[in-house]
Amino acid sequence: MNTLYFDSAMEDNARRQLLYNGQLFIYSPSKSALALCEFARELIYDHFGNVNPTVAQYHIPTEKYTEILSELKPKFINHPHSRHLVQNILKELGCDLNKTYFDLPRMRTSTSDQYLTTGLAYSFQAHRDTWFSAPLSQLNWWIPIFDIEPENCLAFHPNYWDNPIKNSSVGYSCHEWYAEGRRIASLKLKDTRKRPEPLESIDTSQQIRVICKVGGIILFSGAQMHSTVPNTSGKTRWSIDFRTVHIDDVVTQNGAPNIDNYCTGTLLGDFMRASDLAFIPDKLIHRYEKGTPVINKSKPVNLFA
Repeated sequence: MNTLYFDSAMEDNARRQLLYNGQLFIYSPSKSALALCEFARELIYDHFGNVNPTVAQYHIPTEKYTEILSELKPKFINHPHSRHLVQNILKELGCDLNKTYFDLPRMRTSTSDQYLTTGLAYSFQAHRDTWFSAPLSQLNWWIPIFDIEPENCLAFHPNYWDNPIKNSSVGYSCHEWYAEGRRIASLKLKDTRKRPEPLESIDTSQQIRVICKVGGIILFSGAQMHSTVPNTSGKTRWSIDFRTVHIDDVVTQNGAPNIDNYCTGTLLGDFMRASDLAFIPDKLIHRYEKGTPVINKSKPVNLFA
């Protein structure tokens, strides 16, 4: 990855291809993204009351904090207004709403100094979303709800765009993961599942940290190696992310190269068409269930032969 595009007016087809090639796109706060942040903040303040949510960890016991997040995050994720505001963002950023599909927007938290790092506040080490059954055409949209800084932001590791690493995506299936998660929750068991992770050390000294304003957007491929920066800022980082795929790319298997992903299953069933919230047809989703072969750069792969 060599280029960061700031406030590019590039049309979506060309932008997607550059994203599949490892580039990053950064956008200044827009009307639609600011509206999504404002809605998120309204819900956050409703749940935290008079406590500043960026420093609430110093005033609330972890049990209570977790209880608040367990009510707040699902409310934001499943609220119809959240979906509507995401549709507005996609329209404002030039996506074809009849061909762009998105999943539900997630509210993320990264507390400071390891106050809470598991469960609803899990901090991801370096990873690719493709290790978690994400399609190679997936694009990630990341937006800060409150101000961020270098000590609590998102980090990208571009030196691994073309370099495969050993990882534990082998044997991972999103369907099995979520089914087991529901079983654990219903029985109130301790969650001991292992997420896909690197099986060798990663040199994180070469990294890019992008600091944008509230309502700014960082747009990147799901195949990018990225991580949650260990938060030492003294403030909780609050952010929103959602993902998109373009139906033409899903059909033709256009997307980022797969250099080290071995999981099965697909998250395509989560994506809704931006124009009318229709889901991707099951017949098309089924073609992705067995996973995507690791790329051989000297010999193209016909995935659907």
